[in-house]
Amino acid sequence: MEKSAFERIYDIVNQIPEGKVASYGQVASLAGNRRWARVVGYALHAIPKDSTVPWHRVVKKDGDVFAGAQSTGGKYQTELLRNEGIEFVDGHVDMKRYQWKKICY
Repeated sequence: MEKSAFERIYDIVNQIPEGKVASYGQVASLAGNRRWARVVGYALHAIPKDSTVPWHRVVKKDGDVFAGAQSTGGKYQTELLRNEGIEFVDGHVDMKRYQWKKICY
């Protein structure tokens, strides 16, 4: 049975190692459709509260956290990322330093 788009997205997000981030577009591309960046957002929003999917490791392509760093959710995401050793520059993740480089074989 073929996996749903959300299941494929969760599979990719589960592969992002601690201390690294991926952009919504990067996850979309790795999940099979580079145009699914918004779908990635919907999928992450739909994750049950008790899930272990590391949603916080997905950020905007410029390193901004979802809903902005000053929002309640953005502050929580920033805290989770900082706890993993990720540093921010002007409120954004330093993508050159922390973006996950998925190796495909």
